[in-house]
Amino acid sequence: MSGRKSAGNAAKRIVKDALFAAIALVIFVVEAQIPPLVPIPGVKLGLANIVTVWVLMRVGAKDAFGVMLTRVVIGGIFSGRIVFSLAGGLFSFLAVLILKRFITDRQIFVAGVVGAIFHNAGQLAAAVVIYRSPSVLVYAPVLVLSAVATGLLTGLTAQFLAQRLRVPGE
Repeated sequence: MSGRKSAGNAAKRIVKDALFAAIALVIFVVEAQIPPLVPIPGVKLGLANIVTVWVLMRVGAKDAFGVMLTRVVIGGIFSGRIVFSLAGGLFSFLAVLILKRFITDRQIFVAGVVGAIFHNAGQLAAAVVIYRSPSVLVYAPVLVLSAVATGLLTGLTAQFLAQRLRVPGE
């Protein structure tokens, strides 16, 4: 009997994670329709990260990693920037995962800011490797400033949702 129960739980978990990833992808696609805020590569709102931060804080690291990876890979294929998306997603996820140990439910907004900064750092690292030049680092100050602003928006939204939504099935 426990084999069926654990298989059922695994199936429910996969379905939940797939739904979270689908929500993040829809947000990603909608955001892609918004004209660039500034004419600097890499500056965007990052609204799909709200889902990843919420899942990390409320569901767990394994689920959040799966959601992030699915969103980043599929979104990267659609945008043609899979290497940059993957580098940014991995840097961001690791930074927020470490940060999670030190923040409370009232500080989730910090995860949005840190995640955005490290997402840009990952993309810059990928650009340095791909273009074989550190000249792309000239964008770093503007990317950090934009990451603080957009990360605060996504982090506050994730915090708001974390305080008001419960995990489906609980």
